[in-house]
Formats: sequence, structure tokens, C-alpha cells
Amino acid sequence: MAMAKVFTIPIAPQIGRKRRERTADPRYVDGQRLLVEAMRYLAQADPIANRGAIELLSEHVRTRFRMTDSPLG
Repeated sequence: MAMAKVFTIPIAPQIGRKRRERTADPRYVDGQRLLVEAMRYLAQADPIANRGAIELLSEHVRTRFRMTDSPLG
């Protein structure tokens, strides 16, 4: 079986360039906190009836976008 060849193109690092510090967006953090509070409320109110809503909110907390988002749906 033939193996594929991998070509790399070396790039010299830019010494003078400063790296940008990563900071958390406070709106995103507040949104995640709000989703967690909503899940707690739904779980305390009626965990069985609200299971679908809790699962949907849980997807938003675990990932930045919903895993069920699809351009076809």
C-alpha cells in the first residue's frame, strides 16, 4: 500500500510580533452562568417533564454552539 507524502513549508517566526492576550468575553461567561441557573430551576421544578429542555440547555453549556445545529434543518 502506497503511503501519502506530506510536504511542510517552513515559516520563519516573527520575533518582534507580540502575542495577543486571550481574555474571556464577560457576555459569554454571563450567558453560560444564566443557562446553568435555568437548568437548576427546571430540574427543581419538574426534572422529568423538563428533561428535553434541560438536555438542550446542557448542549449550549458544553459547547459554544448547539451540537444539533445543522444548515439542512
